[in-house]
Amino acid sequence: MESSTSQSRLNEAVYRATLRILNALVKVLLRHGVSFQTFSDLAKQAYVDVARQDFALPGRKPSISRVSVLTGLTRKDVQHLLNEPTTTDSATAESHNRAARVVAGWVRDADFRGADGSLPALPFDGPVSFGEVVRRHSGDVPPRAVLDELLRVGAVEQDKAGNIRLITRVYIPRHSDLGKLAILGSDVSFLIDTIDHNLQEAETPRFQRKVMYDNLPLEAVAELRPLAARHAQELIELLDAWMAQHDRDANPAARGSGRIRAGLGIFYFEQKLDPDAGVSK
Repeated sequence: MESSTSQSRLNEAVYRATLRILNALVKVLLRHGVSFQTFSDLAKQAYVDVARQDFALPGRKPSISRVSVLTGLTRKDVQHLLNEPTTTDSATAESHNRAARVVAGWVRDADFRGADGSLPALPFDGPVSFGEVVRRHSGDVPPRAVLDELLRVGAVEQDKAGNIRLITRVYIPRHSDLGKLAILGSDVSFLIDTIDHNLQEAETPRFQRKVMYDNLPLEAVAELRPLAARHAQELIELLDAWMAQHDRDANPAARGSGRIRAGLGIFYFEQKLDPDAGVSK
């Protein structure tokens, strides 16, 4: 009886957490015209993909029947999704990744900095140029395509002579809904993966912290925003410089075994709780 009660409480906690996640996600989906039917199709695809990739029995190829048992989908549904998977356009995420890599490479690559450490404007072509930054840090993507993307989101500016200046040291697609949606897909999945790891691996937890107060006045929050942004940016830049030394793409001289993606995500949040928040008390 006690075991049954514990499982019931665990299920209830999972359902509550899922509903909170879905409430936030559905707000984004409805704002972008994504219907429940489309969401349902994507959810089915995710269930099938995860069941096959993460819940396969050791040494055995995942079968349609096992995926059906794990997910609750019919064998017919599973077969259909395997034969005709739900398609999504990965170009947006790839565009974001390439643009982010160019900005990060430009900032940390000493060949493109001035003697005083500043980042001077670069010509489009030449041995020390924007095109060379793209060649080094973005693979085979044409420099023009990367420049168009960075101009579109306001990360760089180009003067009349064609020289390109970096405006922000971190790629933030301020004016790009597509870029922001790509970040939604990557950053939220990383956070959930970290939380899942910490639920399962108590002895080897990943860093996961937040600080929050729920009775701050508007005036304090106005000061908190730039304070948090400044210190978070300092930490991000410090870790970026360290990881660049150890990443084998950024530093071919780096040595080591295996291949792991690792990083630290920081985000600021606030919610208005008191309907009379603008009234001094």
